[in-house]
Amino acid sequence: MDPEEDPSDHDAPDQGRDWVDAADIHPGALPAALRRLTLLGDDPFLSMQATNLGLVDVFLNQLESQLMRARMVEDGTPLDTAFVAAQSQMWIFAAYELLRTWKQRAKDTMKLIKGGRVEARLAQLERPLGYRHTAREIRAHQLRTAAALPDALETLDADLRRIHVTFGMMEALRMALAKHEVPKVRDSVAFAPGYGRINMWNGSIDFKISVDAGILGATSHRDLADGFRAMFDGSPRTWSELADFDEYLKGPPATPS
Repeated sequence: MDPEEDPSDHDAPDQGRDWVDAADIHPGALPAALRRLTLLGDDPFLSMQATNLGLVDVFLNQLESQLMRARMVEDGTPLDTAFVAAQSQMWIFAAYELLRTWKQRAKDTMKLIKGGRVEARLAQLERPLGYRHTAREIRAHQLRTAAALPDALETLDADLRRIHVTFGMMEALRMALAKHEVPKVRDSVAFAPGYGRINMWNGSIDFKISVDAGILGATSHRDLADGFRAMFDGSPRTWSELADFDEYLKGPPATPS
């Protein structure tokens, strides 16, 4: 964390955005949005993780609001900044793991449907074990229900497109924060892993997304949570439209040609 904050560092990207006051964010909006994802809402274990993310999100929103007010009246970096940054990173790691798990399950389900292997997988999940395995029963029920949808592949594909941008930003940041690497680049070294500054408009910590050649951009717990809250607002983008975002995440080459 930079000990000296420069408000001008935040004016350009955030000045035009109409940030909702943290007190006006419905505490159940985030888990409710996550539970709308096919294969997530009907799994009680994934649903519990969504609830946990919502609870910590509310806590963080309060901390960020307090930090924003403190930064306005104090000289230098408020003492609580490190705690807010630490809690933000923990939330990002937890959110990443939940969405990574769901994303893999959605893709695996699509492969089973496309390959005509749903019944074979159900037979594996439902084979007698000599004891009751609730999670396997839930997984089998999920697969059977999803495969029975007349537009199963389209529905799952749409949900994958809904999370694509927010998850992509989160994945890029998570790699820098946790592994100090650039996403999908073997033996890479992130430029400034963990570097962040206080967002003067909402108090969240804007962590820099690092690629080999430098800083690609920034995102925060608040950005990511807002992205997931709004993912069902309107139709998801097409994969063709999302291709430009994927190119953006690659960043410039480390060694200019």
